[in-house]
Amino acid sequence: MNDPLKSNRKAELLSTQVEHIDITSFDARPIIDAMGKMSFTSRDLARATGIYNDMLSDKDCTVFLVIAGSTSAGGCMDLYAELVRNNMVDAVVATGATIVDMDFFEGLGHKHYQALEVPDDDTLRSLYIDRIYDTYIDEDDLQNVDHTIFEIAESLEPKAYSSRAFIREMGKYLVKHGKKENSLVKLAYENDVPIFCPAFVDSSAGFGLVKHQVDAAKAGKPYMVLDAIADFRELTQIKIEAGVSGLLMVGGGVPKNFIQDTVVCAEILGHEDVDVHKYAVQVTVADVRDGACSSSTLQEAASWGKVNTAIEQMVFAEAGSVMPLLASDAYHREHWKKREPRRWAKLFDQ
Repeated sequence: MNDPLKSNRKAELLSTQVEHIDITSFDARPIIDAMGKMSFTSRDLARATGIYNDMLSDKDCTVFLVIAGSTSAGGCMDLYAELVRNNMVDAVVATGATIVDMDFFEGLGHKHYQALEVPDDDTLRSLYIDRIYDTYIDEDDLQNVDHTIFEIAESLEPKAYSSRAFIREMGKYLVKHGKKENSLVKLAYENDVPIFCPAFVDSSAGFGLVKHQVDAAKAGKPYMVLDAIADFRELTQIKIEAGVSGLLMVGGGVPKNFIQDTVVCAEILGHEDVDVHKYAVQVTVADVRDGACSSSTLQEAASWGKVNTAIEQMVFAEAGSVMPLLASDAYHREHWKKREPRRWAKLFDQ
């Protein structure tokens, strides 16, 4: 940006970094215990936290972390990373934005910023600042992510990859070139926790992958492709192998439906002995008033043969305000210390 006035204005707006919450720095157990004696959302959260602890204490249970929305940009990024670091989740299903635009973005050394002032959005566009509600991203930094994805794609053998396989390559890249230790993508790679993004190109990854294909086609060369069917097959394979499973879901949308559908897919494949997800927790603000965009309740999902109605809890709350309490409680109860790592990513090693 050559205009000094614009450069100064941009620096002014991007002056306060988002600081991600550290669930290990405080003990939420007394708060959750007290909430369990209350009513409304407080009691729902306490019961949901209890169910998550049950998942962690069940030696047979594989835990799926399911993420939609912008909580990673808003301050929960290290929370999710901590769950992976401490063997509190065994696989992740998320939006491309969560994995690429937010976590991989910070893994490369970029930051999210608090929007303490929100001028006209046309002004933000002129300064190359992207806005997520009251959070800012430097568009120049985001384009660096696009080009890094392009570089990773260029380095790979031109064949079909599931999103899990490509994200594993992203994790490998961060091990060598990353600038943040507490990255979900990096830690998942190091701990053999597979990450699936069923709509992967709906993110900065899409721009880099399109450029990879266009450049290769112009040069008459083969190129890599993403195999969405492999995503579904691999995730279903994990469910079949896992047996008992539990879902910790933030938001809804595609990631939620994708993981729930593995039970039905297993049945279609002839595995009629595969149980529905035994445990399920969903934190969301969506309900039928939004036209059911993301609001299928866990009770409703039971009618589709996806989850168990006995051990489930909906928590209707903004996830950034309640997930730190749930995760801190589970961290300090320490059921994770007795869990055997599942390392489901190794299931696909050749």
